[in-house]
Amino acid sequence: MKTIKYLFIAALTAGYSANALAQTGTTADIDAVKKIISSKPADLDKQMKPFYKANKKNAINLVAFGREFYAVKDTANAKTYASYALAASKNQCAPAFILLGDIAAMGDDGGQAAVQYEQAIYVDPKSPEAYYKYANVYRKISPRGAVSKLEELKEQRPDLPVDAMIGRIYYMSNDFDAALRAYDKGDKEKMEDRDLSDYAMTAFFKQKYDKSFEIAKFGLRKRPRHAAFNRLAFFNGTELKKYDEALGYADALFHKSDSAKFSYYDYTYYGNALSGAKQFDKAIEMYNKALQQDDMDNKAKRAGVIKQLSDAYKAQEDFPNAIKNYQEYLNTVEKASANDIAALAQLHLQNANKKQTKEEQTESFMQADKTYQDLETKFQDAAEYATFMRARVNSYMDPDQKKGLAKPFYEKLDQLIGDKENKDATDKARLTESYRYLISYYFVLHDNKETAKQYAQKLLLIDPDNEIAKQVMGAK
Repeated sequence: MKTIKYLFIAALTAGYSANALAQTGTTADIDAVKKIISSKPADLDKQMKPFYKANKKNAINLVAFGREFYAVKDTANAKTYASYALAASKNQCAPAFILLGDIAAMGDDGGQAAVQYEQAIYVDPKSPEAYYKYANVYRKISPRGAVSKLEELKEQRPDLPVDAMIGRIYYMSNDFDAALRAYDKGDKEKMEDRDLSDYAMTAFFKQKYDKSFEIAKFGLRKRPRHAAFNRLAFFNGTELKKYDEALGYADALFHKSDSAKFSYYDYTYYGNALSGAKQFDKAIEMYNKALQQDDMDNKAKRAGVIKQLSDAYKAQEDFPNAIKNYQEYLNTVEKASANDIAALAQLHLQNANKKQTKEEQTESFMQADKTYQDLETKFQDAAEYATFMRARVNSYMDPDQKKGLAKPFYEKLDQLIGDKENKDATDKARLTESYRYLISYYFVLHDNKETAKQYAQKLLLIDPDNEIAKQVMGAK
């Protein structure tokens, strides 16, 4: 893994500065050596001797030979030719030290790589490549130490986009606050595509969606088919609720971007943008595509998308499918919260209001009641809310109170919160509803004035001006 990391680092820095070797690496000898190495001859050393002799005083060509060996991971010969270059230049060849640093990095020796890059800086303090590579291998040890080295380059070469590289170091170290500060100092016109993309992504991570959106659109003015810029413009437009604009960038990402690869996250955001634009059928299609992606590889991801799928059905008032998918969400999420379970009960209530027959409506109410019962069983601290909602659901099923379905729940709620010394507004509202129901139940339906008056007295304690309670108390 370390080897991969350092190769990745080398690739990141490759575009930042013109490699000195590339400027002088077009000679016939270098081309011939490249062909020899690629052919993998058994007598490689013998075939290389004439080229070494012809170039033993040409340090740059010797480094170029070493680079060709490095390219095929022949680090032993690469190191040999870097050493030849140093001997030819009396240790004054910065590209040779850089090559030695790259060899050390390939061998998982970041410390030695940093030493070699430091030597290259000493030899040529104005050449940026060694600074960049030093910073990248050193950032794992100390991002701030890596940045300090880049600040030295900034003094030597104020013409270079060093702030962008500093932002890159912090970005790769997941210090997004510091990365954003560095990127903000830089000149976007001088930034590479990768740094503009990371700049926009950093602002996105910090939820600075307006800034991220503008950076992404700036990148698109130069590179309209750039997948990362289109993706970030699409994501930010969605977060900013600019859904029509976001959908334009989504279309560009999926149909007009070069080398774009898609993940469940792209399809999820597509679904979010479509939902925001109230195109729910298409949103449902995108959420289902998200669930089919190969990177949909853990329960947390699946659960989040399934919930969004349920929400899209809910927005269409297709409550059976909303409930079906929400049940799947509860079965998938690692640990459902009290709010999660309460939300399922609400879906059942909404479904009840859409039903045409009384039997269908009652079935939905019963499902809601069962869900609130489940909520209380799993979350004891939700007992007051669950009891109150069960009382309401049962009153919906028994609107004339003849069966008294809600009575035990309102009585239980009185037991739970009626004797609280400090009742908040929610407590008082729930008790008011409970006492009014119980007064009606005992006074009107059962002519039990004594019990009705007990509840009327309780109601007056929390609502002294309640006319119903006063009338009951005055009844003979």
